[in-house]
Amino acid sequence: MTANGYIVASCKSWHRSGFEALKSQEDGLWSWGASPKELLRCVKEIPTPRYIFFLHWNWHVPKDIWAQHECVCFHMTDVPYGRGGSPLQNLIVAGHKSTKLSALRMVDEMDAGPVYAKREMALDGRAEDIYMRAGALSFEIIRWMVRNEPVAVAQQGEPVMFRRRKPEQSVLPMDGSLQAVYDHIRMLDAPTYPPGFIEHGGLRLEFSNAQLQGDEIVARVVIRKKPIDQETES
Repeated sequence: MTANGYIVASCKSWHRSGFEALKSQEDGLWSWGASPKELLRCVKEIPTPRYIFFLHWNWHVPKDIWAQHECVCFHMTDVPYGRGGSPLQNLIVAGHKSTKLSALRMVDEMDAGPVYAKREMALDGRAEDIYMRAGALSFEIIRWMVRNEPVAVAQQGEPVMFRRRKPEQSVLPMDGSLQAVYDHIRMLDAPTYPPGFIEHGGLRLEFSNAQLQGDEIVARVVIRKKPIDQETES
C-alpha cells in the first residue's frame, strides 16, 4: 500500500519547526513549500497528495492546483463571519477577545469553502504570539485530519466580510482610549507587519512590545526618518 502524501505551504518561517515535527512524527510523505515556485516543486514531488495545507499564503493559488487537489486553508475567524483580509487585526479592532480557527476547503471564492474543523482560540498578547498560537493549533488540526479524513461541511449563515488593511492604517488612533492604543500596537506586533506608529515632523516613531499597566502604556519605541515618499507627498 502506497503511503499518503501531504504538502504544507506557508510563507511564514515560524511554521517551519512545526512542519519538521509533523514530518518526523506522522506517517506518509511530507513536503514543504514557502513560495509559489516551491509549491509547484512540491506538487511535482508528490503529484497526488491527499491534502495540501495552506497555513499562511500571500499569493493566488492556481485553479489547476485547488481544483485538482484537496486544498485546506486556515482562517482565523468563525466563518462565515470574518471572511476576507487581515482577520486578526479586524477582530481586535471589533473588540473580540477570542475567535475560532477554521480549517476550510479552498474554493474559488475567498474563505467560502466548506469547513473541516473549528477550534477555539484566544486573542490576547502580541500579534506574533497569536500567530504562533494559531500555527500550533493548525498543526493540531492537520494531525487530526490526516488520521480521521473528515468530510467538510458547508458554511451556515450570512457572510460578514473583512477588508485587508493598508500600511497607512497602522498609524495610532488620535482619539483612542489607552486600551484602544494598546490593542492597536499589539495587533501589529509581528515580523513582516507594519508596526503601529505616529509621525513627528520628519520622523516616524514605531511602537512594539506594549504593556498596559494601570493608567499607562509601556512600550519599545524605534525612531527613524519618515519614508522619503511620504515627506515628498506632504
